[in-house]
Amino acid sequence: MATIEECRAALERLSDSMAAAKGAAGRAAALDRSLSCHLTDLDMSLLGRLRARRVDVAETVPGPPPRKAQIRLATTSDDLVAMIDGELHFAKAWASGRVKVEAPLRDLLRLRGLL
Repeated sequence: MATIEECRAALERLSDSMAAAKGAAGRAAALDRSLSCHLTDLDMSLLGRLRARRVDVAETVPGPPPRKAQIRLATTSDDLVAMIDGELHFAKAWASGRVKVEAPLRDLLRLRGLL
C-alpha cells in the first residue's frame, strides 16, 4: 500500500508531465477544475484543483471527499501510483472497476488525452 506522501509525489510527477504536454494532452492539461481523489485503501481524500497544467493538492482529509469536486476519482493508493508511473493503463483499470471517475462528459473526453 502506497503512503499518502507517495500519492502526493505521484501527483507532482503527473503535474511535471502535464506541464510538458503537447497536442490533445496539452489541451486537457489546460483545464481549470476542482479535483478530488479518494484513496479507498487509505480512506483518505486529496482535494485540490487541476489548473495551469498542474494538479495542486490543497488539502488531505480523512474519509471520502466532504464536497463534490468537478472531477472525482476513486482508486487505491497503489493503483494511483501505478497509473501515474505508467505501470497500469487507465482504460484497463477503469474497465475492471479499479478506478472510478466522475466528471462532465466533455471533461472526460478531454482528459482521456492525459491518460
